[in-house]
Amino acid sequence: MANAKMPFCLLAFFCLLLQLFSIFHIGNAELEMNYYRESCPRAEEIIRQQVETLYYKHGNTAVSWLRNLFHDCVVKSCDASLLLETARGVESEQKSTRSFGMRNFKYVKVIKDALEKECPSTVSCADIVALSARDGIVMLKGPKIDMIKTGRRDSRGSYLSDVETLVPNHNDSLSSVLSNFNSMGIDVEATVALLGAHSVGRVHCVNLVHRLYPTIDPTLDPDYALYLKNRCPSPNPDPNAVLYSRNDRETPMVVDNMYYKNIMAHKGLLVIDDELASDPRTAPFVAKMAADNGYFHEQFSRGVRLLSETNPLTGDQGEIRKDCRYVNSK
Repeated sequence: MANAKMPFCLLAFFCLLLQLFSIFHIGNAELEMNYYRESCPRAEEIIRQQVETLYYKHGNTAVSWLRNLFHDCVVKSCDASLLLETARGVESEQKSTRSFGMRNFKYVKVIKDALEKECPSTVSCADIVALSARDGIVMLKGPKIDMIKTGRRDSRGSYLSDVETLVPNHNDSLSSVLSNFNSMGIDVEATVALLGAHSVGRVHCVNLVHRLYPTIDPTLDPDYALYLKNRCPSPNPDPNAVLYSRNDRETPMVVDNMYYKNIMAHKGLLVIDDELASDPRTAPFVAKMAADNGYFHEQFSRGVRLLSETNPLTGDQGEIRKDCRYVNSK
């Protein structure tokens, strides 16, 4: 009888091990390519279609998707905490001064609604942030980034109190920015490339007048400084007014290497732009990217991949929000 019972005991023990392994594996899952291939096969196609449609209606949405990725991932995790509005005990990160000028959050709902119609409660808002940035970059004539992994889950809260510390300020030093990116596992070369996103950005006058008044920053090209003063005629601009200058006047809606050419000519808007072109840690990369758009695109793609994989929630962590603006009701 003992011999007859042995196979059943071994089988039961083996099944228990499989269950334990399954629990452990699910709770510690990793991002992967084409995560939704079975649960929502058209997920990435739907996001791409929505990004394209929104771009042709509202061109600046593509820039917003890129900025969303940065602001979401540098604050703790790529977990869509940025998208949460103030409600249900959550204080939105969008209230921070570091989020000044961010817009188009309402169009995230358009993308999410299309996904919910196809596959309810399946695709995370965090993956929408990552994939919309990828597809937005293409709309801005930037590189096609094929290796964006998915499988992120959404946070159940926001990190408003951490935003001021973790999102770089307009006058932060280069050393501070390099240190922040290094803490996320992003090397100097990739950091220099990611700052090339400024090619399609703009800076509000409230964040650059300190370089123009009461005296012009001597590191600025004099003619360019006069142009900036025309864009920002007051040392005390109304923070609620839409007064700004684009980082790149030549190709303002194209992710290209013009940003590096500009900062080498002392035509950067922020202090960090000037430091990036002159600091020995970064200047060689700036010069190489200014000379070779293909090299810039290659390193920019690598930087976006690294950024998008920053400390994601996976497996049974977090949740899949039904509406990206709010945590799910319990």
